Amino acid sequence: MNLEHVALTTPLYYANDIPHIGSAYPTIAADALARFYRMRGNPTLFITGTDEHGLKIQRTAEKLNRTAQEHCDRIVPQFKDLWQQLNISYDRFSRTSDPRHQSIVNEFFQRVYDAGDIYLSQQQGLYCVACEEFKEERELLADHHCPIHTATACEWRDEANYFFRLSKYQARLEQLYVDRPDFIQPETRRNEVLGFVAQGLNDFSISRINLECGFPVPIDPNHTLYVWFDALLGYITALLDPDDEPTLENALKHWYPIQLHLIGKDILRFHAVYWPAMLMSAQLEITKCVFGHGLLTKDGIKMGKTLGNVIDPFDLVGRYGADAVRYYFLREIEFGRDGDFNEERFVSIVNADLANSLGNLLNRSLGMVHKYCNHVVPSSGSGKLASLTDPVIDSARGLGDRVATAYSNLAFRQVCEEILNLVWSCNKLIDDVAPWKLFKSGEQDSIDESLYTVLEAARIAAYLLSPITPRLSALVYSQLGLEFLESSPPDWEQAKWGILIEGQPLPQPNPIFQRLEVTSVIK
Repeated sequence: MNLEHVALTTPLYYANDIPHIGSAYPTIAADALARFYRMRGNPTLFITGTDEHGLKIQRTAEKLNRTAQEHCDRIVPQFKDLWQQLNISYDRFSRTSDPRHQSIVNEFFQRVYDAGDIYLSQQQGLYCVACEEFKEERELLADHHCPIHTATACEWRDEANYFFRLSKYQARLEQLYVDRPDFIQPETRRNEVLGFVAQGLNDFSISRINLECGFPVPIDPNHTLYVWFDALLGYITALLDPDDEPTLENALKHWYPIQLHLIGKDILRFHAVYWPAMLMSAQLEITKCVFGHGLLTKDGIKMGKTLGNVIDPFDLVGRYGADAVRYYFLREIEFGRDGDFNEERFVSIVNADLANSLGNLLNRSLGMVHKYCNHVVPSSGSGKLASLTDPVIDSARGLGDRVATAYSNLAFRQVCEEILNLVWSCNKLIDDVAPWKLFKSGEQDSIDESLYTVLEAARIAAYLLSPITPRLSALVYSQLGLEFLESSPPDWEQAKWGILIEGQPLPQPNPIFQRLEVTSVIK
């Protein structure tokens, strides 16, 4: 079977400061999706990385008496460290300061220039350094403050810049949105873009002067390329095989076009308007889908350093573990909507689902197997309990298809709910059958039948949850006497019923997930 190649990306995170929970959130989601596609057998390339150019980085570095490159070289390892702690299985880490990236940018620029879509003109307007973007008056709050970065007023600029003819692509972009209604997801994000484009598109400047942190414009070294023109191409640079000469031809030969950009809704315009127009100009295929996820708050309040309520992802993972963090953010928040983090609710949700439901199911069923079934996987039985076991088996048999659809739609909450429904039905089956009573009456065949059903259903649940909780799922498999490598899980055949082998010896059971306790207030 020839399965589709899948290249998917997080944003290239701005290397102005250390990573925060807003960086971790889409990376967790992208990782779960990449793991799912690998399990399905799709050749998959998962790209993340850092954007290392622009005025904001230059100013931050100057305040710290560093060069921009020195500053980025200190920040980037912290992203890689956090991704390791969160068990993120990325394939490529793209840095826009890479000389190979400059080669790709220069070649792409030349294509767009040759198409007649770049020209020199005067730029006047209000500029938000934090967004690295010119703003229109209608977008701003009082006193020219950015609605995203409210603490700092935008700066007035009046300078010569090179421009990209975005207005030329208005009709083609509108047709793209009609022809491919799934290009921008979810629907709320699509409507935002349609509304913005309908107001009329203006050409945007793609160069800056008096800026050292970036690549020089190939046709005019007195100008520096605008960070967003350069950064978006970091996705294409990441497609290069390590030993390839850095040319567009080499970058596009295998993984292009990219299937999915997972990005925050605050940078949706760059990915859903500017980026496809640039690709059209360069005569390249358009990304398959741009998904704009929601933003996070803490205890119902927008996070900010001045408020002292920023969530430190290093601290969170250090205290509660990667699987708990990964599970909560994908289970509790409907992906695509804004979401809130409350530590007490975090602990409550994770304990209820992973410790009390899945963990308890495995503990109690394995305990009974060791007590009643001589420490081995029991037989599947003769069907005497079919009226009780068949609904569980039928649910487990169909779970793979239901979960695959949910993963494909980035409906991570639905994935968790479908799996939990099976887990709850297994716990109910044990209560209804009461193997301890069957043992007293000598009904060994019925004990075997019920416990095999529960163990196999628990295995399927753990397997299908593994893109979200890879370590926990590996522990479940270990308890069942099966091998599961986090870096290379079994293929999708494991979603089918009947993998557990009757008579397989089982190790001594141990709790797979310790209940969490609120350890301290996150600062």
